[in-house]
Order: sequence, then structure tokens, then C-alpha cells
Amino acid sequence: VQLQASGGGSVQTGGSLRLSCAASVGILSLNAMGWYRQVPGKQRDLVARLSSGGVIDYGDFVEDRFTISRDNAKNTVYLEMTSLKPDDTGVYVCNADGSWVYGMEYWGKGTLVTVSS
Repeated sequence: VQLQASGGGSVQTGGSLRLSCAASVGILSLNAMGWYRQVPGKQRDLVARLSSGGVIDYGDFVEDRFTISRDNAKNTVYLEMTSLKPDDTGVYVCNADGSWVYGMEYWGKGTLVTVSS
């Protein structure tokens, strides 16, 4: 399974970004897809996770500002980020839980999100 992420960039505080993660397989064959944030020197944090059954989990720091969604036909998961803050800065990494069918978890290359004050 390959994951292709896109959509990172630099914005000012209060701005918005949309991240996309396209999978090379049907995303309903995956337990879940989601995004994690990596900041140097810190543990990787859950940003948002969407299960194949539609269950959504958000990281505590999201505070209702982000929305995860998917397009099954395009095998793509999206992360709409609004009201961005400098603390949201980090490398956002797409994740796919393929344990049901593929027996393993997959990580895409990260995309950098930079929020300036």
C-alpha cells in the first residue's frame, strides 16, 4: 500500500489548509486512515483518524477546528484545517491501518505545515 500526501504549506495564524492522502488501494479495505503530526523532539500526535466504519477520532489539540473526510471513489482522505495556530506547525504524516487485509500499518511521506504568527 502506498500513500501519497499533498497539501501542506505555509499560512498565517487563522488561515486554512487542506491536506489530501491518496491510497494505492481501496480505502474501505483499510481499518482506518488518518493523519499524525510530528514535531522535532516530541512524540507523534494523532491529528485525526477515520475508520472504515465511519468512526472519527481527533487529537485533543484539534478543538473542533479540523475535519477529516474521505472520497471512496478516489481512495483519498482529506483533512480540512481551519483557524490554524502556530502550535499546529509540524510535519503531517498520513497513516493507513491495513492490519485486517494486509497485516500491517503504512505511513506516507510527511507534508510540512507551517503556521506563522
